[in-house]
Amino acid sequence: MSIRKKIQDIRARRRAIRELNMLDDHSLADIGISRAQIRTVVHGGR
Repeated sequence: MSIRKKIQDIRARRRAIRELNMLDDHSLADIGISRAQIRTVVHGGR
C-alpha cells in the first residue's frame, strides 16, 4: 500500500469517526452500535 493510500485511509477513518460522534445515542442505536464501539467499528472490528 502506498503512502498516499494510507493517508487517504486515515483521513477517511477520522472523518467517519467524527461523523458518527455527531450522531445522538438513539441514532447510533438505530444503526446497531454504541458510542463506545465507534472506533472499533470504523477500524474494521464488530
